[in-house]
This record gives sequence, structure tokens and C-alpha cells, in this order.
Amino acid sequence: METIKKIISTPNAPAAIGPYSQAVLSGNTLYCSGQIALNPETGNLVTDDITIETQQVLKNIGAVLQEAGMNYSHVVKATIFLASMDDYASVNDVYATYFSDRPPAREAVAVKTLPKNVHVEISVIAVK
Repeated sequence: METIKKIISTPNAPAAIGPYSQAVLSGNTLYCSGQIALNPETGNLVTDDITIETQQVLKNIGAVLQEAGMNYSHVVKATIFLASMDDYASVNDVYATYFSDRPPAREAVAVKTLPKNVHVEISVIAVK
């Protein structure tokens, strides 16, 4: 019998900071938990500049996708959480460099606060 869910974990992305997995693979669908701009090599947050912060978030997502044998082209849905909609354009500019061809469905929402007081968190769903 096939396992309904397989836990995906990689040291190339930040370890979960709570009772959750970096991602769960169910069939051909990968559900990635939200990533923030924690540098997995140093454990430090990268939050001085929203552009660099967003790049780190997307690098972390890429590492989780790679661990599951996928890449950004497999992403079908993304959710962006922003501490301020003032950062929307900057985040969108970085995001567009990762998802330029056939971008996934997406929403971006402003929230009051994010874990560790970061400015952006992104979660994705990918299908292989």
C-alpha cells in the first residue's frame, strides 16, 4: 500500500520552528509550509532589505522543491503573506524572476505580524 503522505525535509532549508514539516508529499502533490528568510547555513534571519529577504525565502522554497525532485516550474499555487502591502511591488519583482514562464495561481495578503517579525512569508503547492 502506498503511503498517503511522505514528509519532505532538507538541511538546505531552515528547519521547522514548530510542530510542522517543511513539506508533505501526497501522491504527486507537494504541500510546502511557509518559508521565511532564515539562512539555513547560519540560522540568521535575512531581513535588512525586502528584496534580499524575498530572495532568501524563494531560495528556501527551491531547496524544499529540489528535495522532493521538483523545481519552481512544478508550482501550481503560491500564497504570499506580507507584513506591509508597501512591500508588494518589491516582493513581486523578485517573485517574477522565479516564476516568469507560466506562473502559478497566487494570492498576496497583508497580515498583522509574521513569525520572528519577518516582512514576507511564502508557501506553495507543487505538482509533478
